[in-house]
Amino acid sequence: MIRKRIEAGEEADVVIVANVLGRSLAEELTKQGKIAGAPVIFAKSGVGVAVRAGAPEPDISSADALKTSLLQAKTITYSAGASGVYIASMLQKLGIYDQVKAKAVAVKPSEPVGEVVARGDAEIGFHQVSELLPVKGIRYLGPLPADIQNITVYSGGIHSGTKAEAAAKALVAFLSTPSAMQSLGKHGLEPG
Repeated sequence: MIRKRIEAGEEADVVIVANVLGRSLAEELTKQGKIAGAPVIFAKSGVGVAVRAGAPEPDISSADALKTSLLQAKTITYSAGASGVYIASMLQKLGIYDQVKAKAVAVKPSEPVGEVVARGDAEIGFHQVSELLPVKGIRYLGPLPADIQNITVYSGGIHSGTKAEAAAKALVAFLSTPSAMQSLGKHGLEPG
């Protein structure tokens, strides 16, 4: 949505977008002249798994264990954003997409997966780790197994049409400081 808004001419000072399935949207916007200079990587985030607090914990220790758990689950939900795009492809990679597609649903845009799981509307939820950690009423089980994990890179830079260039430069510089990196780490994001 952010890329479309920027491409449509919406004004901004700093643009931060997620990569999607290995495509750097920040690089695409730079090539279009929407981001001035080379894109900066601000943070990275893996996909995590959660269940409702108190619910049985499915085994997610390996790709095979996760596959079995998903086949046994009654309902599965995932983000409508970057991690959700990946989850749909992961289900295909695991060879279970056709078996689980009727019970696997992306949440509405901007709806937190964790809240859907906390309400009991889904048994297992997938979202960026940083999006799951602060949600009350869920149990964060951990990240996806390493061999099927997808790391989303958040990158961007100064919008080429900014009217506040000094402030935009200051924000980009601040987001790269050790204190900002420490704060990102506390919230489930890895430094860029």
